[in-house]
Formats: sequence, C-alpha cells, structure tokens
Amino acid sequence: MSDSVSLRAITNFAEDLAVEAGKLIQRERDKTTLRTEYKYQAELVTHADIMADEFITSAIQKNFPDHRILSEESTPDLSQAEELETPLWIIDPIDGTVNYAYGHPQVAVSIAYAENGRVQAGVVHAPFPGETFRATRGDGATLNGIPIHHSGATVPRDSLFATGFPYTKDNLAPLVNRLNAMIHECRDLRRIGSAALDICWVACGRLDIYYENVSPWDFAAARLIALEAGATAGHFSEVPEGYPADLWGRDILISAPAIWEPVRQILRSASGYE
Repeated sequence: MSDSVSLRAITNFAEDLAVEAGKLIQRERDKTTLRTEYKYQAELVTHADIMADEFITSAIQKNFPDHRILSEESTPDLSQAEELETPLWIIDPIDGTVNYAYGHPQVAVSIAYAENGRVQAGVVHAPFPGETFRATRGDGATLNGIPIHHSGATVPRDSLFATGFPYTKDNLAPLVNRLNAMIHECRDLRRIGSAALDICWVACGRLDIYYENVSPWDFAAARLIALEAGATAGHFSEVPEGYPADLWGRDILISAPAIWEPVRQILRSASGYE
C-alpha cells in the first residue's frame, strides 16, 4: 500500500469521506437543534459528532475491513497507536466541537491514515468556509487543490502563534507560564479552537507557530499537511522511546522552520525542562 499511487487513492477516499461528513455536520447545525452533552464531565459532545463518526468509521470498515480505527468518539483507545502491524485510521469527526456548538466557523473533519506508526495521508476539511487541506506523504500539501507553503517567518518577535487549553482546569500553571513567555517573545496570539485548523493554518502561512498538548485525532492529519507544506514539526519535550512520534501529542510544536528551534527553547525554558 506504500506506493504513491495507492496512497493518493487513500487520500482521495479520505477526502471524499471528510467532505461528505462535513455536509452532514453542516446540515445538522443549520437545520436542527443541536443536542449537546458532556463526556468525562468536562468535554462537550454533540449528536452530530456521533453521526459523523458512525458515517466515517462504517465507510472505512466496509472498504478496509482489516484496518484499525482510532476515533475520538467511538474508539478513543490510545494504545491503538502503539500497535504498528496493521494500517491505522485516525479520525476526529468534529474538531472544534465547542466552536461548532456556538455557531463559529472554525470547525473541521480530520482523517489521517498511518502505516507502521507513520502518517501517510491526511485530510482536514472545514465545511463552513469550504476549505479542504490535504497531503499525501512525499506529494506536497494543498488547500482546495492549490499548493500551500509555510509563512517563512524568521524571528519569533514577528510571529503569530496559536495554542489551546484543556477542558479540565486542574493543572493550568505550566500552560500559563508558556503563554506568558510566548506573549512576551512573539507578535501575538490567536485562539482558534480547532487544533487541526491551527496546524493547517501554519501550513498555509496564516499562522507561524502552533504548540499544545493534544490527542492523535486532533493533529495526525494536519501534522502531515504542515510537514508537506515545508513546516517543521516536533516536540519541545522528549517522545517516549518506542512510541511513534507522528502520533505523540504531548508538547507538540509546529512552525516555520527558521523559528522552530528558538521557539522550542522558549517553551522548554518556560516549562522548566532546562
């Protein structure tokens, strides 16, 4: 499955699914009253999350019955990312659920495909503005079919950064320390509310920097899109030995290449890692 023609077919399949799921969630928000509840006492989920998840996962199971699925809503078992023998799909049916529930446009369907722990194809579809970001490893990244590239930012002081914050509020001090350091060292902050779109916006130059602690379904597809757009992606702390870096979401940092190392040092220092 690893030749580029097959991977391009995988990406096409993922894009078709993401676009159809996008129509579903747009229809649900525009035409019905959203039903919301909370999972883990803190995180918002809507019936549209569940509907989109069922649509995507059932299509994958039908077309690729031997593949595994890691999905935020139906199969959020992170140990899936450690089993590398069979291909893995990583899905977030609605990234930016709070935005979705509040009527904001920054909402995305994220679908990634990985082999041996490495993401090979990724699609992030934002249905409300009608934007589809996609990448196949080695093929570059596009937005609505047009090639995209990072901003080319050269110094943190002139750079726009994005991050996010967890729904649970019991350990915010380290995050506030990082935010304080970044606000002083960079141009300004944008709080968009969708990690997938944050990263895609780095990929196309709307942002220069993104950092956060997130789950694989939030970033797996977008990270490949950023890499294929020439951005640098890594972590400002160590990835556990044996865990695929493509799917490790703690202390993730993605930026224009020239500022990645300086920003990494800012975040490491603010985190007390040095």
